[in-house]
Amino acid sequence: MRVPNSLLLPLALLAPVAAAAQSPQSVQQSDRGTYARAIAAGYKASFLCGGVFNAGRGERQVEQLELRGIYPEYDRIVPALPALVDRRSASVIVEFDAERRLPPRRATWTRAGGCTLHPIGAPVPVSPAPAAGPAGPLGADPRAWPQGDAGIAPRPSAALARAVERAFDGSFGAGSETLGVVVLRDGNVVAERYRDGFGPFVANRTWSVAKSIAGTLVGMAGVDPRQPANIPEWKSPWGADPRARITLDQLLRMSSGLHSDTAGNRTDAIYFGGTTVTEQATSWPLATQPGERFRYANNDIMLAVRSLRASLGEPRYRALPSRLFTTLGMRHTVAEADWQGNYILSSDVYTTARDLARLGQFWLQDGVWQGKRLLPAGWVRYMTTPAGPQPDRAEGYGATIWLFGATQGLPAGSYSAQGNRGQYVMVIPSERLVIVRRGEDPGGARFDVARFAAEVIAAR
Repeated sequence: MRVPNSLLLPLALLAPVAAAAQSPQSVQQSDRGTYARAIAAGYKASFLCGGVFNAGRGERQVEQLELRGIYPEYDRIVPALPALVDRRSASVIVEFDAERRLPPRRATWTRAGGCTLHPIGAPVPVSPAPAAGPAGPLGADPRAWPQGDAGIAPRPSAALARAVERAFDGSFGAGSETLGVVVLRDGNVVAERYRDGFGPFVANRTWSVAKSIAGTLVGMAGVDPRQPANIPEWKSPWGADPRARITLDQLLRMSSGLHSDTAGNRTDAIYFGGTTVTEQATSWPLATQPGERFRYANNDIMLAVRSLRASLGEPRYRALPSRLFTTLGMRHTVAEADWQGNYILSSDVYTTARDLARLGQFWLQDGVWQGKRLLPAGWVRYMTTPAGPQPDRAEGYGATIWLFGATQGLPAGSYSAQGNRGQYVMVIPSERLVIVRRGEDPGGARFDVARFAAEVIAAR
């Protein structure tokens, strides 16, 4: 069919429009790839910063442990991203955009605040300011255990030494990577062992053990968990926000009813993207009525800590973690925050096995340390008592603490703080035991902490 001359110009004009109609999809795919690289770069910058400056470790060791067997969508990207560790300014810079449309990702370190990841697109200063204080871990505290590190001389029985040895050889989980184990009985270190390249003063990330630290800090703050959480972003001038009914207790027990887009509520944009707690964690809508279901979620804990910031005011909020750590002698522990000053206490704490053993002993002593009460009487019982909806698994859940018992082959009343890649603080009150296992378990590897704890109990 012959096209009339009068239509030739309009058709010619339509041709580029038709081509352009395909471009949004390709642009979207390109953007998705760039964003994944930006998150991967943030992941690499965060862990290199923490490993090198919080823990004093080498870059190669961090790359072989923390940056291996990570989330599949970043696992292949991370090794290819060029990183610069600048010890003079205590910062890490990771390139991710080959076309240089965006600046590299950057994490910076200070002694008091650990590592802070800056947002995507944040410019890199021409002359970065030096970090506050020398980088790397502090040494031994000369005070006696448990306040310090003097006088620690574990003499485990042959059976206990064998149980601890088995924690390092894969006996409790194929492919698991144990970095350190500390066992306390009656508050004394009865066994301690570390992987080569680690030791009592070398920290790594707690992941979700930080949630149990958050639950402890809520108790120290003296707020009533039965009251609605104080989230300023939910105080709307346009009408009542139904999320304002969510209590602190429901946040601590993972029963807020808030939507989360993945099981476990991965929060990559906050952890590795430079998005802040107040920008993202406060924005999720309700999916069910508060208190109706259990859904494990990073956001619930970040919101509980956001509530503390609003209720306590900046000075008390800022000092709260260090008050706990200093009192317990946890001098190798630091709570990290986003670039707007919100503690990311669902995950971002660096600490050592000894410091976590001190924390477990503190819980075992009902929040009393060296004769001084830090937690309200009964707060640890509150943290370790199930209430409301429970997880669809054998373990129960209290308020930021996992609950164990006969079903797992352990004494009734046992409980554990635990985190990704094999972080565990197991407390067995009936045996007066605290068992800490630090790991960097890659991918699908799992360490069977209940079976390990049972062997420790048997190995008197």
